[in-house]
Amino acid sequence: MRYQAALRSADARPLPLRRMARKEKICRCLEIAPVAPRRIYIRRRYFMQLQRNFRALPLINALWLIGRGAFMGINCTGCRDGSDLDVAFSMAFQPIIDISTGDVFAHEALVRGLSGEGAGHVLGQIKDHNRYAFDQQCRVKAIELAATLFDRQAPTKLSINFMPNAVYEPRACIRVTLATAMKTGFPLDRIIFEFTEDERLDTAHVLHILRTYRDMGFKTAIDDFGAGHAGLALLSQFQPDIVKLDMELIRDIDTNPVKRTIVRHTLAMLNDLGVVPLCEGVETTGELKVLRDLGVRLVQGYVLARPTFESLAATAELDGLFATAA
Repeated sequence: MRYQAALRSADARPLPLRRMARKEKICRCLEIAPVAPRRIYIRRRYFMQLQRNFRALPLINALWLIGRGAFMGINCTGCRDGSDLDVAFSMAFQPIIDISTGDVFAHEALVRGLSGEGAGHVLGQIKDHNRYAFDQQCRVKAIELAATLFDRQAPTKLSINFMPNAVYEPRACIRVTLATAMKTGFPLDRIIFEFTEDERLDTAHVLHILRTYRDMGFKTAIDDFGAGHAGLALLSQFQPDIVKLDMELIRDIDTNPVKRTIVRHTLAMLNDLGVVPLCEGVETTGELKVLRDLGVRLVQGYVLARPTFESLAATAELDGLFATAA
């Protein structure tokens, strides 16, 4: 089965070494192998030595994520499944609609407090020490809820936001996701991993994650395209399955000819690259109509449906909103 193949490819394997300056088994630690619990701190000078000593340069690049001149400590006992997370949360789901057919293309999983509090209530509790565990548990929670709520016979996809700075080595950090999908029977090709481009991100590391996820059968998406500083540069190196146009480009597009021109040319570019555009943050029927006239198929926003806590928006409600926008 595809799950087993993906798990095999994510298994921890010894990395080829020429020599080691010290005895810390850094690679095994980050591959989530059963090594003795310890904290490893690597200074910049030691990092440069590692680059000379290790042939596994992609891993070394993936390690160099956090801090200026030093790594944060990595606790091996807490980097398996995120089960030691000290923050309680759940998920809401917002549908992504194919407005050419009225079908639900996907649902995006959005973090919420246990009583439905907004994302800020949860994200404000995420710090460096629990970022990895939170990222892991977001994936687990989203897949488990989706497996319960989604129609198994429908091709509806699940969109999960991930934090690139919480992924040390993608094949190692994906193992809990794969195990959860296998346990719940949720197909890998129905999972979309999306991230927001950010000026603080290591582009090489992000590209490594996206390419790895694609190779393992997942769909990929860039969120808030047009808001960050490196959108086009990133797109020139990797073409994801989906690009989500930033809501600021969509806001008032029905009354702003400049935004219409920008979006029209962006859509043409994405079409030439074979990337599916998705317009998010659509809040009015006027915006929806313009996007439909421009040939946009995938739309997400309050005009269609708001996020619903631990449930899915009713199809009948969506049909009524389409009639209003006609």
